[in-house]
Amino acid sequence: MARGEGVEHCNASLLNKSINQNGNKLAGKQEERCRLSICNKLCYAVGGAPYQITGCALGFFLQIYLLDVAQLDPFYASIILFVGRAWDAITDPTVGFLVSRTPWTRFGRMMPWILMSTPLAIISYFLIWCVPDLDQGKVVWYLVWYCLFQTLQTCFHVPYSSLTMFISPDQKERDSATAYRMFVEVLGTVIGTGIQGQIVGMANTPCINSTLAPLDADPNATHPSNHSPLPIDLTHTRKAYMISSGVICAIYVLCAVVLFFGVRERKDLGRTKSEPISFWQGIRLVMGHGPYNKLVMGFLFTSLAFMLLEGNFALFCCYTLGFRNDFQNILLVIMLAASLTIPFWQWFLMRFGKKTAVFCGISFAMPFLAMVVLVKSNLVMTYIVSFIAGVSVGAAFLLPWSMLPDVVDDFKVMNPNLQGHEAIFYSFYVFFTKFSSGVSLGISTLSLDFAGYIPNGCTQPEAVNLTLKILVSAAPIALIIIGLVIFVFYPINEETRQRNRKMLQHQRENETDSESESTESGASDVCGQL
Repeated sequence: MARGEGVEHCNASLLNKSINQNGNKLAGKQEERCRLSICNKLCYAVGGAPYQITGCALGFFLQIYLLDVAQLDPFYASIILFVGRAWDAITDPTVGFLVSRTPWTRFGRMMPWILMSTPLAIISYFLIWCVPDLDQGKVVWYLVWYCLFQTLQTCFHVPYSSLTMFISPDQKERDSATAYRMFVEVLGTVIGTGIQGQIVGMANTPCINSTLAPLDADPNATHPSNHSPLPIDLTHTRKAYMISSGVICAIYVLCAVVLFFGVRERKDLGRTKSEPISFWQGIRLVMGHGPYNKLVMGFLFTSLAFMLLEGNFALFCCYTLGFRNDFQNILLVIMLAASLTIPFWQWFLMRFGKKTAVFCGISFAMPFLAMVVLVKSNLVMTYIVSFIAGVSVGAAFLLPWSMLPDVVDDFKVMNPNLQGHEAIFYSFYVFFTKFSSGVSLGISTLSLDFAGYIPNGCTQPEAVNLTLKILVSAAPIALIIIGLVIFVFYPINEETRQRNRKMLQHQRENETDSESESTESGASDVCGQL
């Protein structure tokens, strides 16, 4: 009897030792699975380029294109810009909700959205930059294709943004992949600005050297250019916009292909562990999480500041500074500086914390935004100020997408029974930023109309120059200050991040242990039956 007990004790010891060894091997394998190769990170990062390339081209050039090339009245141009962005904002939470309810396929949950939206997106994008041969209906043409493209791009970008949570469960790996993504996305803004700016710049768009006396004499007079074609030839300029849009469409497709074949969506991270929720429940879900509200509101104001700068800087360079033939190069310098400083800001936030990086990175732009208006017009000085301001733009690109996963992790810790709703958080963030962008573009274009903007004019009235100064300097500085005040109350610091990381890791280990116990129990039952 004693011998039998000894044998059982020995077998139990050997079993425990075997389980521990297998557990260590399993932990090592899991840690290995969490790691992303440089190739994986690069392929993931490339997927963010289409959104930024097209967004930068539209942000910097669509306003001046509608006014000076398509020759639309500033009032109608403001309607197109506002309605297009507002519609885009509305589609974000809708697509986010649909993505969160998408069943798993052989390609994942996110990849089918990305794959199916790409062909239609490039067609609608190309048609935005075509001037239709219509006497009536131009406004409807641009409004339809602009809204359609924004919808299709949302079907690409919301799933792509949510993909961050499904490529690795490890927070450091996600942060590293996000840094790669931000570098490529800012590089995408350089590409978008370079392609659109350089090709269009070579067309050398002509301008009208007209006097302002008739318009000043009669305040009720309408701009003749708003209702009749301008007496200048815009054929080469229009072809240049079509060529640049064709090149961008080709890059869009290439990036989508690289993303699809180079990134594997983790099925174990994509499992929905809670019951599906309704659309309005999703709204209450995200808006009821305090850290998310503060993060979104803070970046809402800071993003709005940089969007105002982006939407009006081309006009500001052309007319207020007088650098009509150099504005595309100045825009390129800003985006190039932002791209080059992404690695620095990634190091900074890892070394000093993300919240500190927000205050240092975003506020860095304020003195230079003031300087570009206050310092007398000088091309060399403008290049220097633009480069330094681009450093802050790099921080503004990186930080929101680096901090959103922290808020999602915090929500998971606070609500362990509500999982699988990451897309809703990302889509609502994009919703607020895009809606604010639509408001800013609509108001700024309408302000130019009230100030007396002359499409294709070689010079503009002083009221237009003053309006442009406010839109690229005073207003962005005020918005940045409001955003930074909100970030003072943002609760997730480095200590909270580390605590959340450990708790989520503990949750995953418990789930793994439960699955292992279930497997062992099933094996014991089988052995008992044998």
